[in-house]
Amino acid sequence: MIEMDKAIATAVKTGKVSFGANAALQNAKTGKAKMIVLAANCPKDIKEQVEYYGKISKVPVITYKGASMDLAMVCNKLFIISALSIRETGDSEILKVIEKP
Repeated sequence: MIEMDKAIATAVKTGKVSFGANAALQNAKTGKAKMIVLAANCPKDIKEQVEYYGKISKVPVITYKGASMDLAMVCNKLFIISALSIRETGDSEILKVIEKP
């Protein structure tokens, strides 16, 4: 799972990423995100809505193995992150990490 941490960190540094559940929900509805990452402790109702709209607009939604504090540490932010939307991957190969079985 180290690859996932590295891929998220690279996407945050070099790509375009939005933080927050509201942004994730909006990006899932519009299909503007290439991928949405949810923390393991993301509230159930938000998680279900993001996954539902992600499925409709064909945006992959993955659940990060750690809690929102862990996700914040990977992103090098001082606030907790329950959801993040990756609009541009930058130098990150995060989409390849997902494709692996």
